[in-house]
Order: sequence, then C-alpha cells, then structure tokens
Amino acid sequence: MKIGAVDTGAAVTVFAPLAGITHLPMRILAKEAGCGLVCSEMISSNGLVYGSEKTIRLMDSDPFEKPLSIQIFGADPAIMARAAQLVEASGADILDINCGCSVKKILKSRSGAALMRDSVRAGQIIAAVRKAISIPLTIKIRSGWDPSGNQALEIARIAEDNGADAVAVHPRTATQGFGGHADWRIIAAVKASLSIPVIGNGDVNSADDALEMMAQTRCDGVMVGRAAIGNPMIFRQIQAAVEKRTVPVVTDADRIRILTDYVRAAVRYLGEDAACRMMRSRLSWFVKGMPRATSFRQSIRFLASEKEALSRIRDYAESFFPEDSEGLS
Repeated sequence: MKIGAVDTGAAVTVFAPLAGITHLPMRILAKEAGCGLVCSEMISSNGLVYGSEKTIRLMDSDPFEKPLSIQIFGADPAIMARAAQLVEASGADILDINCGCSVKKILKSRSGAALMRDSVRAGQIIAAVRKAISIPLTIKIRSGWDPSGNQALEIARIAEDNGADAVAVHPRTATQGFGGHADWRIIAAVKASLSIPVIGNGDVNSADDALEMMAQTRCDGVMVGRAAIGNPMIFRQIQAAVEKRTVPVVTDADRIRILTDYVRAAVRYLGEDAACRMMRSRLSWFVKGMPRATSFRQSIRFLASEKEALSRIRDYAESFFPEDSEGLS
C-alpha cells in the first residue's frame, strides 16, 4: 500500500485513530504486532496553533512506530493549514484530516462529520492544508448524514481534486455512531470513483472480515479500530491471511504478555504516575473474555506503581496458567 511517498510495503493494515486510545504506547503495541500504518488520536488544530502543551504532547512519537499518521480536526482553513505545518515539523509521515467524528462537541465546532454537509468548507480546508505541507495528505470520512453514501462520494472526490493522497471510509452515518452495521457498498463505490488509494474501515473484527472487505470493495487497505483495543495481534492475523499464510492463534498467555508490554510502554512514555492513573481503566481491555476478568478489573482500580501493576498481572496469570507467568516481574 502506497500513500503518496509513504510505502507500507506488503502491509495493508492501518490502526484507526481513536480518541483517548491510540496514544503512543498503544501504537507501539500495534506496530510490534505488524500494523502497517498507525495513526494518532485526533488532535485539535486550535490547540496546536495556540500552543496548548497538553495538545502538543499528543504528537509525541517514537522512531519505531514509523510510518506515523497524525490526525487533526478543525473548521478554519487557515488554522488547519498552520496546524498541519506543525504536524509536519514534528516528524509525522502523513497528515490526516478528520471528517468523520460525530461527537456533539466536535459537531458544534463545525468540525469532524459536520464537514460532510459543508462541502465548500471541506474543500477549502483540504486545499489549504495541501498547499501548506509536503508530506502525504489523507482524510477520514463517514457515509455522511444519510445512508445513501452520496456525501461520502462528494467529499472523497473533492479530496482527490484538491490533492489528497488517500481516503479512509467508515461507512456508517454520522447519526449511527458505532451502532448498526457498516455498509461496505459505500467503500466499494468510493473506491470505484477515485484513482487514489481507499482504505476501508468498519466491522473488521477478524482476519476473515478483512479478507471479505477487500474482496467486496477492492479497497487498498484495511483500517481496524475497536477490534484492536486489547488485541493488537489482529494486525498480524490479517497480514497472515492476506499473504495466505497460517493465521496465528492468539492465546490467553499471548494476551498476558501483550498486557505486560503495554504496562511497561505506558510507564516509559507517559511517566509512572500518569500511566498508573490511565491503566486503572485500560488494562481490563486486554483480558476481556478471559477467565476471572472481573476480579482482575477490581484488583487494578487503585494502581499506584508499575511494580504493583506487574504484580497484579502476575497474580492473575498464575491463577489459571502458572507455567506461563514466569518473567512478568
């Protein structure tokens, strides 16, 4: 898959931008699992331009995760263009514009999915950003505000006409959120109408789903979001299936090891205090569906140190496969 000058080689997978989730530690796990392209959570263009330290920190990166796409949102073409320059200066490989977020706060600011019913503003933003940067430019869209997909087709064509290098399509309407089903026919329609790469997103929960999406839509890449939370190995499974290799089975022991890696990465990149506060709610993602997951979730509610987190994981692992819990201290 090639997006402008960025070539992911044989890898066809993309880790979807997820607010509050696709921070650096999570992206590192995805990259270790073979993900072709990782993307930051969406970042406010206003926050970047006006120097918000908290916002700027969302661009923290590591050479290991390259190529990296950083996604920004906003409604002012000039501010978006300046924010895009800051993103490029940070070392990002790709700049992505969010045209799909349907959270009320984002819609009130005329950003995200609001741009899908304001094609003039969307075109102005894409054109301004394209002129401001030299790295590849992509956009992420939804179906639009009705199930027809007509707005997706319109915005996708506008993006291509204004120099975008790829389009990611999540074929749910703005009012659906994450409910209902993704209409992959819209991905196929967008792919058929463009000459630039199209990345499909929505309802990819397994390697088989990824193969089916690619077969049905002819999309160039597969973007995975919620299914990768706590299970980054899905990227390795998808790539194996695409290459017609044996798809690896993810065992409970594998998930414990990934969980341990996440703890260490979170502490390394975020600092122990901030990491522990975050992990009190996040570590349970990795044990969903595993034995005694509820008791583990209760045990991490007041984590205060990396040592304590690893101890809780070790105790949990020893409760059902002690032979695999060595090396977690």
